[in-house]
Amino acid sequence: MSNRRWRQGAACSLVLAFSLVPTAVVKADEGKGRSARVREAARDKGHTRMDLLVRFRQVPGASERALMHDLGGRERRKMTASSRWLSFRLPAHRVEALAEHHLVDYVGIDEPISTTMDVAREAANEPVAPAVESALKGAGVTIAVVDSGVALHPDIQTLTAVVDVVAHSTPHAAPPEESIDPNGHGTHVAGIMVGTGRQSAGRMAGVAPEANLVSVRVLDHVGRGLSSDLLAGLQWILAHKSEYGIRVVNMSLGHPVFEPAAMDPLVEAVDALWDAGLVVVCSAGNRGRNGYVTITSPCNSRKVITIGATNDNHTPAITDDKIATYSSRGPTAFDLVAKPDLIAPGNRIVSLRSAGSHMDMLLPDRRVAADPAAPLVEEYFEMSGTSMASPIVAATAALMIQQDPSLNPGTVKARLMFSAVKPAFGSPLVSGAGYLDILGALRATGTVTNAPSPRALVDAVTGTISFENTSVLWGSEAFSLRALWATSISWADPSAYLEPFLQTTGTVWPAGLTEAQTELWPNSELWPESELWPDSPAWSPALTEETGPVLTEALSAGFQDP
Repeated sequence: MSNRRWRQGAACSLVLAFSLVPTAVVKADEGKGRSARVREAARDKGHTRMDLLVRFRQVPGASERALMHDLGGRERRKMTASSRWLSFRLPAHRVEALAEHHLVDYVGIDEPISTTMDVAREAANEPVAPAVESALKGAGVTIAVVDSGVALHPDIQTLTAVVDVVAHSTPHAAPPEESIDPNGHGTHVAGIMVGTGRQSAGRMAGVAPEANLVSVRVLDHVGRGLSSDLLAGLQWILAHKSEYGIRVVNMSLGHPVFEPAAMDPLVEAVDALWDAGLVVVCSAGNRGRNGYVTITSPCNSRKVITIGATNDNHTPAITDDKIATYSSRGPTAFDLVAKPDLIAPGNRIVSLRSAGSHMDMLLPDRRVAADPAAPLVEEYFEMSGTSMASPIVAATAALMIQQDPSLNPGTVKARLMFSAVKPAFGSPLVSGAGYLDILGALRATGTVTNAPSPRALVDAVTGTISFENTSVLWGSEAFSLRALWATSISWADPSAYLEPFLQTTGTVWPAGLTEAQTELWPNSELWPESELWPDSPAWSPALTEETGPVLTEALSAGFQDP
């Protein structure tokens, strides 16, 4: 393993509080045309104008726009011509009339979104010479980074197009020289994927430095935007994927889950990208300190690859590595999908700096001079969060596609999860299928048509929890959930390998889930995880102490997510 130290890092997280609305409550409200949050906000805001995302029963035309106009609404953002969604600002007291109109299918709030790497490559087992896979650098594959933009930087050499959704109501492509990042987050994320390491004598190169990059800017200078901005950016990617050869999409952003996935416009948009053949990777969110059920949207999609973050205790040994305390946990709200799908390094990552940006000016102590020959040239920046873990996996997907362009998104996800290094015990709702192993993913075999993340199922009588078995769900015996999660949990029937559902041992669903504030699980953990990895070696042969991961310390004081 290379002795290059590639330090990397995180960004801001969501500012909205998350409140669990249990499945029982959700079912009672389905089909009423508007989310519970819309009803609550409309009741509280009176004549205040609200930003809404409205899904009509058909592609909106003159009648639908006339309805919005008659209700005092103003269209905020244009969507694609085939989209059933419109973004409108409407007086709160008119929301009920809108939701009950026969032209309207669903009304949701236009939620605010926000942003959620030199040991990380070693931690993720990046292939190095003489491994033949070390020649893979992402050439011929395009990654779309949906973020706060990408600053012009000497280490970014493969930027091919720029789409600024923030500055233009109708997204369109602009030449690379017009690219900006007034926040700094997007540049950092881009460097993790495609940075050349030019300003660090090669030490800070990204995982896929030869991959092409398309920047889709949906966040402003402080790292905020609305769901409609993200939706417009994702729709642009879908419409122009073939033109730019886009195969991978990274989203290190999101908002708390407020509605079932079937009603979430962002989930609908990422699912459309996935179905069109694009691998979609997104950060799980940085709300893990709030416990379970903290995965953010659109990472609650069953299709996309959701990534949590890790840190360590300043040692090169794998055995003391831990999940970052801020890394969001599953299952997803409403739909109870097991997430994250896997974990990757995300703590104190050093990547590219956007000089003069909001983050750069706010946290000047995070600037890093990475070339020993030029100690005064600070072209890099340190951040921490799941935002930094996601692009490592997205870049790995680009390597996999370069190696075999015929891979579909489901197979990429299945191989990533199957090859991930497994902890000896712990909660899959924290660590997913395990720790990203880049070399393992490139050497993995087996194919699937699709790979939806399994759901948790509850026995109404006994309260015991089962999970959908991925061998049946994905249609491949090679990818059983017992193989993906290995021995990290105990199963009720160890011989049940190919059953549709696998039941856990001693895991009982708590009573009282009809109350909105009820915790999904009580204080006693769903699975024992005082330490995710015990002191004795707990990893598969994919990693050893000699070649194993070394991460940096936990999230720095003074730069923690709320």
